[in-house]
Amino acid sequence: MNAKELRDQTPDQLREKLIDLKKEAFNLRFQQATGAMENTARMREVRRNVARVKTVLNEKAAAAASEA
Repeated sequence: MNAKELRDQTPDQLREKLIDLKKEAFNLRFQQATGAMENTARMREVRRNVARVKTVLNEKAAAAASEA
C-alpha cells in the first residue's frame, strides 16, 4: 500500500481501512505475546500503514476545510 493508492480512495474507505489495520495490529500484538507470531516485520508494516492512512485522512480534512 502506498500513499498514491490511498489518496484515490474516499474518506469512508480510508476509515474502513484504518479500522481493519487497527484490528490486525491488535491481533499481531496478541500473537507476539503468545509466541505464535511468524512474521515479526508485519507489525512494523501495519503500524506504518496506519500512519499512512491517518496522514491521508488529515490531508483530505485539511483540504476540505480550506475549500469551505
